[in-house]
Amino acid sequence: MRFPRLKGPVLPTRAQGGSHRRKALRRRQRRRTRIGAIGATVCLAALGTAAVPVLLPRLLPDSASQARVPEVVRTPAESTPDADRTSGSGKGSSAQPTIPASGPGTFRTAPLTGTGPASGTPFRVQVEDGAGVDPADAARQIAAILDDQRGWRRAGAGFRQVTGAEAELTFRVATAKTTDKLCNVRQADHIGEVNCRTGADVVINLKRWQLGSPEFDGPPVEYRALIVNHEVGHWLGRGHLTCPGPGRPAPAMMQQIDGLKGCVSNAWPYDTQGRYLNGPAVP
Repeated sequence: MRFPRLKGPVLPTRAQGGSHRRKALRRRQRRRTRIGAIGATVCLAALGTAAVPVLLPRLLPDSASQARVPEVVRTPAESTPDADRTSGSGKGSSAQPTIPASGPGTFRTAPLTGTGPASGTPFRVQVEDGAGVDPADAARQIAAILDDQRGWRRAGAGFRQVTGAEAELTFRVATAKTTDKLCNVRQADHIGEVNCRTGADVVINLKRWQLGSPEFDGPPVEYRALIVNHEVGHWLGRGHLTCPGPGRPAPAMMQQIDGLKGCVSNAWPYDTQGRYLNGPAVP
């Protein structure tokens, strides 16, 4: 006896079922990707473009976040730990200013800077042509040193800047060779190295102005104060002093370029309390 064949759903084979599951999985992944992208767009539009690199990988599904991020390319200076990026002059800097050893012996007078007092002994500032120093800048620095309470102002000496022949004191920033000529330097170890006061002129060696001194523990800008204070001290009639004792400030009237003899570097005749920084007189 034959029984009639019942009709019903056709069951897929194992291979067919696996194919259906993979297709369904891909459809769900594409749906999640679209939803994630829409959510990412909405969030990023609200937060701004700055949040894109941080939030985009978190808002998109894993498959979308695996896109390659452009590699950061560093310059040699950025990638080398020992790259020297300092500039300027003085200690602690690798770059040094161009310092000519000689010049034409002619000078340019600085204009009035208006940074100092209106009364006192008239002075002017001159810079040798080709020295590479701005006369106006040099005049501002020298005027500030002369007007400092730690300087000779404390002793009652006042100074005002002028530009003409009425100057009773002239500061000249000169190359080493011109300095040696104006100062009549004869001592072998002083040639090309020192400053001087000769008559009504204070001659400042360009090398010392720009670099300071190897014996002075401080930047060139501080050593400039020592040059001015030391030579103006001579102009005021002060003689040389020496170290008063180990660890004490070297007097401004000490020839610190020849060694500190146990003292510590100092550029000023007076301390911040108004006490004169004295020492034994040099015979």
